[in-house]
Amino acid sequence: MNLASLLETAMILCFGISWPLSIRRMWVSKSTGGKSILFSCFILIGYFCGIAAKILLKNYNLAFIFYIINAVMVTVDILLWIRNYRYEQANKTKIS
Repeated sequence: MNLASLLETAMILCFGISWPLSIRRMWVSKSTGGKSILFSCFILIGYFCGIAAKILLKNYNLAFIFYIINAVMVTVDILLWIRNYRYEQANKTKIS
């Protein structure tokens, strides 16, 4: 593994550390407050672009694995946002 690949892997790993925390918060809070779904979608697109670049270059290093792991975690985070949004909408209907 060359230095560039090592640094890319470190970057992806650093980005990925925050996703389990976000997933936990979304699961427990059942709220969309403070979370931008559009931002998360752009992050997911970025990870897909990274995965596509690795596939096109046939460069299946450790960073490639972390791109996939992070994409899965962001997908889970987006799905939880959708769940929480529906939960909030259902509660608004009950209150009104």
